[in-house]
Amino acid sequence: MMTIQLNTDKNLTIHQEYEEKIHNQLNEGLNRYSDLITRLEVHLSDENGSKEGLEDKRCLLEARISGKEPVAVTNLGNTYDLAITGALTKLKSTLEKVAGKMKSH
Repeated sequence: MMTIQLNTDKNLTIHQEYEEKIHNQLNEGLNRYSDLITRLEVHLSDENGSKEGLEDKRCLLEARISGKEPVAVTNLGNTYDLAITGALTKLKSTLEKVAGKMKSH
């Protein structure tokens, strides 16, 4: 089971239910890479702080992989859900490459 560490900036307070939803989404999305990832760092931030803005919700996912360099991806979205979903898609495609390289050696 990979460890998921959720970090947020000072502009953001995450409720327990939303945190659980994020954990579930990431666990399900990265399920097939769970033997690869030792720890997943999730950084959520609002690029504009309290001001309104489009595409200002930022999600950075950093996957620590046993015996390899960590892999990090960033995605911006209008909502945290969109930012997380986009970052998850990017991370899966990156992990696919890492897993492929590991298999070929």
